Amino acid sequence: MKQRPSIADKRKASAKLQDQRALCYRHADISVGMPVYSLDADRANRLKEGLQAAYEANKSVPVIVEGRRDAHALRKLGFSGEIITLHSGKSIYEFCEELTQKYDQVILLLDWDEKGDKLYSTLTENLRGYWEEFSVFRENIRALCQKDIKDIESIPGLLERLSGTEISIEDQCL
Repeated sequence: MKQRPSIADKRKASAKLQDQRALCYRHADISVGMPVYSLDADRANRLKEGLQAAYEANKSVPVIVEGRRDAHALRKLGFSGEIITLHSGKSIYEFCEELTQKYDQVILLLDWDEKGDKLYSTLTENLRGYWEEFSVFRENIRALCQKDIKDIESIPGLLERLSGTEISIEDQCL
């Protein structure tokens, strides 16, 4: 036969439960003023850091992008160095020849969709020795954008969504 708990045992259990609740409330009060960790905010900060590194390099090295919209997106992010659009009416061979005659190094920031990957592959073959030092920029940006976007022109919008604030040149640390 099961023994019934005494009144003293019930009081002890009730007091213990009240102590646990009080501890939970104290922790809840403490955490009210603490910032909430957000994976999106962390990703936005890491993306900004990657773009900051590309921005610093762009002060002395031109960035190659696919089109005007990509160039405009980088300008919106605060890039002030030379940005060259790939689709300027020349063949890829002529474009690469002109670049090699004019510059010692380039940064390739092409989209990572199917077309951008093909162009990237073609340019890397034709510009051997000119882009390798900065290849990490595209790969880091691509990894941080994950599957959300596949092009340079969408980066400002992604940053706005991840950080929860509107992006403008004045706000950028770039």
